[in-house]
Amino acid sequence: MVELRKRKAPPAEPAAPPPLKKSNPSASKAKATAPEKKHSTANGSSSGTKVAVADFITLEGFGGEIETNDGEKTTLKNLIEDSKTGVVLFTYPKASTPGCTNQACLFRDEFTSLTATGYTIYGLSTDSPKSNTSFKNKQKLPYTLLCDPSASLIGPIGMKKAPKGTTRGVVVISKQAKVELNFAGGPAATVDAVRNLISNSTEEESEDVGNAAKGGTAGKDVEKTETKSQKSEDLKQSELPNEANRDKAQAEGAAEVAAEVADSAERLDQGA
Repeated sequence: MVELRKRKAPPAEPAAPPPLKKSNPSASKAKATAPEKKHSTANGSSSGTKVAVADFITLEGFGGEIETNDGEKTTLKNLIEDSKTGVVLFTYPKASTPGCTNQACLFRDEFTSLTATGYTIYGLSTDSPKSNTSFKNKQKLPYTLLCDPSASLIGPIGMKKAPKGTTRGVVVISKQAKVELNFAGGPAATVDAVRNLISNSTEEESEDVGNAAKGGTAGKDVEKTETKSQKSEDLKQSELPNEANRDKAQAEGAAEVAAEVADSAERLDQGA
């Protein structure tokens, strides 16, 4: 009996690899050179930046909306418009803590001298209106405390810590929206910085007044010189014979000539 054997099936051919995708060099280049987007704050400036001394701020929308310790909504623009000379914003990390109490009381004790030239003082922190009101009443602070829980103003003026918190410092902005001081330091140092700024400004104003006074004295000297010249000219004019005197002298001369002619005629008649 013959045994039948099954034939083995031939091995299957390997599947062809998938076609390679062609790379697009221009697309890769465009992706590599695409600029990175910058995050913006509410006022339009890039995050991490702060206003510098001598900068002029565009007040419209700068710092967003903040709140006073009395619960009134306001903005930096409104604060500056309501001031006479500008605003002093001193920043502190947390109300009623030792360092912040020291700082707030130093500004309280120097309040009269620091506001004498027309600046309005404000304390600025991320505290709630309730915390700041309690702080203000307990320490008998004569100025308003501003509440900025989202740091919408604290950030743009450069006093926000990363990732969270407030740097102790002070910023002074003039009525013309010019940054006159941007300083971070301890409680006493922030008060000293404002005092020095005001002192220097007062000295410059005194120099301007002195220069104006000197200019006025010089003008008076010129006026005196012109007056003397005018008097000298008047004196010279007074020494000259006036028109009436000249006419009189001419008339007297003519009369003498006429008398001499008459005498001569009379002598001729007598000789004849």
